[in-house]
Amino acid sequence: MALVVGNMVGVGVFTSLGWQLASVPSGFAIIVLWVLGGIYALCGALCYAELGSALPRCGGEYHLLSATYHPAVGFLSGWISLTVGFAAPVAIAARLFGQYLGQASGFEGAAVPLAVAMLLAVTAAQLWKLRFGGGFQIVFTALKFALVLGLAIAGLAHAGGGTVSLAPAAGEWDIILSGGFAVSLFYVNYAYSGWNAASYIGGEVRRPARSVPLALVGGTLLVTALYLLVNVAFLVSTPADKMAGREEVGLIVAGHLFGAQGGALVGGLIAFGLISAASAMTWAGPRVGQMLGQDYPRLAVLARTNRHGIPVVAILLQSGVALILLLAVSELEQIVRYLEFVLNLSLAATVAGVFWLRRRRPDLPRPYRCIGYPITPLLFLAMAAYLEWRLLREHPWESACGVATVALGGMVYLWIRGSRDRA
Repeated sequence: MALVVGNMVGVGVFTSLGWQLASVPSGFAIIVLWVLGGIYALCGALCYAELGSALPRCGGEYHLLSATYHPAVGFLSGWISLTVGFAAPVAIAARLFGQYLGQASGFEGAAVPLAVAMLLAVTAAQLWKLRFGGGFQIVFTALKFALVLGLAIAGLAHAGGGTVSLAPAAGEWDIILSGGFAVSLFYVNYAYSGWNAASYIGGEVRRPARSVPLALVGGTLLVTALYLLVNVAFLVSTPADKMAGREEVGLIVAGHLFGAQGGALVGGLIAFGLISAASAMTWAGPRVGQMLGQDYPRLAVLARTNRHGIPVVAILLQSGVALILLLAVSELEQIVRYLEFVLNLSLAATVAGVFWLRRRRPDLPRPYRCIGYPITPLLFLAMAAYLEWRLLREHPWESACGVATVALGGMVYLWIRGSRDRA
């Protein structure tokens, strides 16, 4: 559950509201955004809980799609995870860490060195024993959750400083159907991303048939409640014009609530809270590369582990890609939209696997069965289709880059598939 919460509560909760306020002028509509994002994540978690308990192994979508459909489908998802699926969010978390800590300490010019230092420290922690990495994750996740909850309570205690109303007003339906609302939903879903994290370590936990569903569903419900509380607190306590279009929303709210010095202290604490998000993704993501290396001899180097059984090469590869992105890319919103397009393809294909497996393998042992089936997966797939359509319409360039990433993965699969057949 710490892995799920650590993956979810990271960059998104401290940035998304600023982007939403730039295009959605209604507090009520913004709360609807976060409710929809929570429903989407919970439906996905319920479906993944069935698949993860029936097919326990590390690798997340790579393993689940390979076992459900065909190795080629699984490889395409694994390719996305291996290249940008985890490295990009790690880079974003590290960059925001540098920005928050730099502003909080008065050394804004040191943001990039601070981000690099955090990335290297998290990588080193996850290269050590699994027990150490797991303990590291639990401690930093608990601290981060307490910090975000405390900030939300402080915001609610200072209610009245906000400039938007949370009550529905005339014209709300037009706002909800607008392109700006749809674009804002991309950012909300990015904030919720990570609800599937426990499926990446199914082969490393005791009793995965019990632990994986509990972690997926419990972690998602916990974060949904926290996100709703945080965003209500931010909206009722801080003027919207201070937050609109800004990335460092958490720092702005802290400064408004506690003054310059208090805001700097909270900003520093938020920065350290981002370590949990980077750590969770550095734990989960390389397990995909490890599974690829085990299954494809031409990628065998990715399966190499140290004496503690940690996939050291895969971790170093992901952190190396994250470091390149951290130093080379400056436009955060474009990265988020690109990631949303490619990741939603993978998530939707996996959730559809619940239907496929129930039809093709009805006798497969299912220690956990999806609550609300078939409505739950149908609702998730409908929302995923809407998001992909909106992304294609509103942001064709980022969507085209996503299609190109999948196409490149297909070409790589054609090159390496023979090695799997011979193995």
